[in-house]
Amino acid sequence: MKFSYLFVILFMMITAFSFKTNAQVILPLYEKEIPNSIAGPDEEQSVTEEITRISKVSVPTLIMYTPAAGKANGTAVIICPGGGYGILAIDHEGHDVAKKFNEMGVTAFVLKYRLPNDRIMVDRSIGPLQDAQRAIQMVRSNASQWNINPKKIGIMGFSAGGHLASTAGTHFKDPLIENPQKISLRPDFMILIYPVISFTDSLGHMGSRNNLIGKNPSAEQILLYSNELQVTKKTAPTFLVHAKDDGGVKFENSVRFYQALRQKKVPTEIYLYEKGGHGFGLNNKTSNVKWMDVLNDWMRKMKLI
Repeated sequence: MKFSYLFVILFMMITAFSFKTNAQVILPLYEKEIPNSIAGPDEEQSVTEEITRISKVSVPTLIMYTPAAGKANGTAVIICPGGGYGILAIDHEGHDVAKKFNEMGVTAFVLKYRLPNDRIMVDRSIGPLQDAQRAIQMVRSNASQWNINPKKIGIMGFSAGGHLASTAGTHFKDPLIENPQKISLRPDFMILIYPVISFTDSLGHMGSRNNLIGKNPSAEQILLYSNELQVTKKTAPTFLVHAKDDGGVKFENSVRFYQALRQKKVPTEIYLYEKGGHGFGLNNKTSNVKWMDVLNDWMRKMKLI
């Protein structure tokens, strides 16, 4: 009897501790109507095999992970999982990363953004960017309530999520959502992990391009969404990671973006693995170097943590 009582108390303590260190809150991204949407049934699906894949997202959410009490440093990051604009690799490029940021004292938000689809969107090419802009707007407008510094809100993306993040970081002057209070939609920093950057024929990831802007895009659309061509002096400081043997997204995507940032004198750092392929998430098993450790050093150098 005494053992059972102690077990219950211990279980409650562990549960409470887990909740405090990785408190998770699911927030609807839009309070009322979802912009640029076509009414229809919610057909979202989640399949877990080697990784968890979410598809057919039509109702976007922001999933907030809060650091342990007293550990938060005021910095926040919005995480965009990858998946070629066809699915979201929500765990190893989302939830797992958010928990790691909490250990650093960073409040993290996993963005479950809408996936381009003519059945649910009037203009599928802008749907994901609308969600990214709304996420930045939402976090910044609630900064004081969530113990966040409104000048230390970044965006992060993996693979096609990196394309979305870099689009948000280079197209912020063109709001695609209602913004009556004129809240800044510019991220204060970007973290891009094996990102799709370019939509050009020679460099781009055709699957991501086809899903976002179609198989027969105009030359103007290709240039607009080739984010290495959209960098300005006001683009946010950026940290990039890529493996040179990436067979899914050419590592030159990161290199070109890095070079464009350097040309505009925007603070940037790039870490290139010799091997690792594509989609390794937090852990590149071919190397002893943990890119999150390198990122931690960069964020300290940039006075973000």
